Amino acid sequence: MVKTNKRILRGVLMLTYLFIIGILLFLVSSLYSFLNTGADRSKMLHTEVKQVEQYLPKVTWKNDGNKGRKISQEKIIAVQNDYLDAWYVKQVAYKTNTRVGIEDYFTKSSRKNIYNILDYNKLHKTSIESTTLEHNLDLEFFSEDGQLIVLKDSNALEYKKIFKDKKLILESTEVSTYRYVLLLEDGFWRVRHMVKESTAKFKDTSQKNPLNFTNIKGINYYPQATPWNMYGDAFDINIIKNDFRIIKKAGLNSIRIFVPYEDFGKANVKFEKLEKLKKVLDTAFAEDLKVVVTLFDFYGNYDVLDWTLNQRHAEKIVETFKDHPAILAWDVKNEPNLDFASRGEVNVTAWLDFMIILIKKIDKKHPVTIGWSNTKSATILKDKVDVVSFHYYEDIEQLESEYLKLKEEIKDKPIVLQEFGLSSYGGFWRPFVGSEEKQANYYKEIQSIMTKNSIPFMSWTLYDFDVVPKEVLGSLPWRTNPQKKFGFITSSGAKKLSYKYISKE
Repeated sequence: MVKTNKRILRGVLMLTYLFIIGILLFLVSSLYSFLNTGADRSKMLHTEVKQVEQYLPKVTWKNDGNKGRKISQEKIIAVQNDYLDAWYVKQVAYKTNTRVGIEDYFTKSSRKNIYNILDYNKLHKTSIESTTLEHNLDLEFFSEDGQLIVLKDSNALEYKKIFKDKKLILESTEVSTYRYVLLLEDGFWRVRHMVKESTAKFKDTSQKNPLNFTNIKGINYYPQATPWNMYGDAFDINIIKNDFRIIKKAGLNSIRIFVPYEDFGKANVKFEKLEKLKKVLDTAFAEDLKVVVTLFDFYGNYDVLDWTLNQRHAEKIVETFKDHPAILAWDVKNEPNLDFASRGEVNVTAWLDFMIILIKKIDKKHPVTIGWSNTKSATILKDKVDVVSFHYYEDIEQLESEYLKLKEEIKDKPIVLQEFGLSSYGGFWRPFVGSEEKQANYYKEIQSIMTKNSIPFMSWTLYDFDVVPKEVLGSLPWRTNPQKKFGFITSSGAKKLSYKYISKE
């Protein structure tokens, strides 16, 4: 019995020994494989920097500055990606006062200064929100061993806001020139050294683009069956063509359409959406209608770290259609002042300012405007836009005085009543308030005011809608039901009494 127990114990010890040896061999072989294949960057990084989705400043390269060995295009792309990622993680760090990600993109010596800034800001309750919008890169030196690069970044466009105790104390836009030394470590490029060689205040040199078509008699347009989803799967250019003919026959000469930011692909604008927009513009031109294109529909973030993505979106659309003969004007955003309470007026107006600069830099021919929701906000950025646009859904008795007051303040550019209207809804949620007769009387009176004062206009809207998406006004019936009945034509295609006053008398 004793001998049997000894044999069992010896067997257990032997199996345990073999198991431990097996684990050790597995670990050694895994380490050997790791060292020979290179580290997996995605597993090493403390943060996942998905540059394509988060940070896309405009980058141009100068190709004749390299003193050293030749560098492949593949390496140029790798250098650019790591360089921009370093900018991005530093911007996130300064905003949050945390060190996350810094170690992955900066060497030990270079991150010491960043850590000192972060510690100081955290102690003094200071934070920095910043982004870069343009980089002009020149590879000045690439070492023979392929481990070191000297990079010059000329006229980098930077925007920053500094907060103390969550209160804005400084806002600035600068153009700066940097020199960077990058080292290849662990398979990617880390910042070893950085020097800011010069900096200057940014100057807006964009030109004014006057509105050459001032006799605007227009309407805001969505197809009846697909409001707020004009470019979706149910897109039908024949329906749109028929609607444009109705609009033209009604005595109107222009339309306002909307480009939804997310639906069009955000920073990576979808080709198929551009093709649908092109068909709309081609059809409008064929029917002799001018088009105001409103960008960034259903966008409402304005975060500084979002700016580069927003600019790539606008850049693609404006660059694609800047020479299209149907374009009348670019409208940066619909009713952005409604986001002041939730996003902050400073954030929203700074974003609008940069979008205006970008659009005018690309399209030097067509005017730029902003679709403010009221006359009070219409003077914001009045010196930057080419056309002042406002919406009016208030008391019609005050329209003329409000317009004349606005005209007194803005004497050097056109003022367009870009949205106005009255719902004919008089159902359960608004009993005895609306009717087709009241709607018709409203349009008769407002057209008289506009004719008297020569006010360019674009009414809301051609059709009644069966469905209003919850993204527009939520899902409360006392809000959505009236919104369905602003049209001059019912959802079944019958002209309402107001149709008689769709254009000026």
